[in-house]
Amino acid sequence: MLFKFAILVSLLTSLAAGDETLGFVYNGFQSANLTVDGIAEFTSNGLLRLTNDTSQRTGHAFYPNPISFKNSSNGSAFSFSTTFVFGIHPSQYLTINGHGIAFVIAPTRGLPGARPSQYLGLFNEKNNGNDSNRVFAVELDTIQSSEFFDINDNHVGIDINNLKSVKSAPAGYHDDRTGQLKNLTLISGKRMQVWVEYNGDDKQINVTLAPFNSGKPSTPLLSLTYDLSPLFNNAMYVGFSSSTGTVLTSHYVLGWSFKMNGKAEELALLQLPKLPRIGPKRKSKFLTIGLPVIFVSLTLAAVSGVFYVIRRKRKFAEVLEDWELQYGPQRFKYKDLYVATKGFREKELLGSGGFGRVYRGVLSKSKLEIAVKRISHESRQGMREFVAEIVSIGHLRHRNLVQLLGYCRRKGELLLVYDYMSNGSLDKYLYDQPQVTLNWRQRFLIIKGVAQGLLYLHEGWEQVVIHRDVKASNVLLDGELNGRLGDFGLARLYDHGTDPRTTHVVGTLGYLAPEHTRTGKATRSTDVFSFGAFLLEVACGRRPIEPRQQSEDVEILVDWVFGFLCRGEILEARDPNLGTDYAGEELEMVLKLGLMCSHTEPGARPSMRQVVQYLEKDVPLPELSALGITASGLTFAHREGFDDFAMSYPSSTGLTGFSSIAESILSGGR
Repeated sequence: MLFKFAILVSLLTSLAAGDETLGFVYNGFQSANLTVDGIAEFTSNGLLRLTNDTSQRTGHAFYPNPISFKNSSNGSAFSFSTTFVFGIHPSQYLTINGHGIAFVIAPTRGLPGARPSQYLGLFNEKNNGNDSNRVFAVELDTIQSSEFFDINDNHVGIDINNLKSVKSAPAGYHDDRTGQLKNLTLISGKRMQVWVEYNGDDKQINVTLAPFNSGKPSTPLLSLTYDLSPLFNNAMYVGFSSSTGTVLTSHYVLGWSFKMNGKAEELALLQLPKLPRIGPKRKSKFLTIGLPVIFVSLTLAAVSGVFYVIRRKRKFAEVLEDWELQYGPQRFKYKDLYVATKGFREKELLGSGGFGRVYRGVLSKSKLEIAVKRISHESRQGMREFVAEIVSIGHLRHRNLVQLLGYCRRKGELLLVYDYMSNGSLDKYLYDQPQVTLNWRQRFLIIKGVAQGLLYLHEGWEQVVIHRDVKASNVLLDGELNGRLGDFGLARLYDHGTDPRTTHVVGTLGYLAPEHTRTGKATRSTDVFSFGAFLLEVACGRRPIEPRQQSEDVEILVDWVFGFLCRGEILEARDPNLGTDYAGEELEMVLKLGLMCSHTEPGARPSMRQVVQYLEKDVPLPELSALGITASGLTFAHREGFDDFAMSYPSSTGLTGFSSIAESILSGGR
């Protein structure tokens, strides 16, 4: 019987350790599935209290099951993310600090042999610093221990097998509005929130601290490049550790969220339990002294300002509905954007197109340069879904994507806020006799950057992101002419391993894949088709569709380039502005890759992962003839798909009829 029980326990342990996408969230700890030891306990109102009014003791709380932290095939540590809300209460002397609290990943629950006081319940005087500990911790330390070279008595540190932190910083946070580092006092008795994130690909550890309910700052307090793979066993435990010394201190955790290989779920901050009160409630003199004076002052101020307030409210009125509360700080106030763009003056206009007008702005508080795109949206339910996806896209982080900072919703209008790119869009460097000509090296780097950004959208995030509008006018250049794919106003998301839903046909004529116009489904393959058109326009300096000289007909760029290929002169399709300063092999590869991506059959197009491999020259480009790219298999089919679209889709969301779209494209409209 005991043997069978042991087998059952082993099986359950292995199943728990093999869950590489494990996630859990505790909004309070009523009936929480955690293992506690020492003096740790759960309070009646749902707090996790790690220490109490007992000196020289430790308290631990761990998730009860082991978690798989390493890839069994290559031995590398997985990514993970966690966030928790904590509070530290001094119980004897408000001006004297006690010891701190630590988030910990360890090979065992309970950390046997660990000591209290300065050891935080993690180590003892004999094993502190031993590589065999295999312990990763983030300490919130309120005592300056000279033997561990602590920087002060109020700091955050990253610990690897040792209480001498690998990296530490005074407790504080970066204010996104001012850009300044603001101090926080860990022992203040106030609630605070911590985020600990590890990127297994970049080997990057980020630790962020912030006041309760203020949102996560964009800049971490601590950032450390460190490979955790050698440190972790295949299965590890996660939890918290704390200790008391001579001065008694109560350490509380109010809520905790954890996720392997993904972003930890947001805590429901309004549902978290309250911390106990520190000391007796103060008696206020407000009612006896201040109220009469304040009442008279407020009455006079209200009368004098009532008309001004009414006028301002009408001008900047906006409705914040309940469903928007979950999106938090990513929602900008219309007033702030109005002031930033100087009332959306024409002088601040950067460009316009079928989906909105884009303005340059400067936020008054942070002095951050932004680009604001105004989009109209009629459906209230559609607006809700649109905002949900836009906010999700706002979590994307890649060096070749324009960062979506947030949104603002006002009546039937949606405003999207992006990072401002000082060198504008790529198309102005390609068409209509540009004042500045990009050389081939600059263009090739831009092409590779956009390809890497699109690969991240397709494969590198927790959901598949279909951009649906890849083109030169949506590629923006930063101060160093690095290409960044922007304008996610049309983007759609779906889970990996599922099929995209049918949607309205949206996009720009010349970049739309034939199957998209037939089925309405935007897929990774339709993005690849658009990327093919983008490759050709960057290499040739021509739009995907252009009018023929002295004719009402149009010329399709794919057909034009393919004609040069058939004559064995494909390099002659290059942009004349390149002159003779170009890498022939790279240029030929880009032109042929553009034709591959423009194949009318989705299955014949490469994936973006393959595209990046070709551009990085990790894999040779296959012969086009082997892929069915012939005069009958590409040119005629491509033109047929184009003609079908022109006749079958006179009007749809984002396409205001064939004639107006063609006119917009031929005139260079974005």
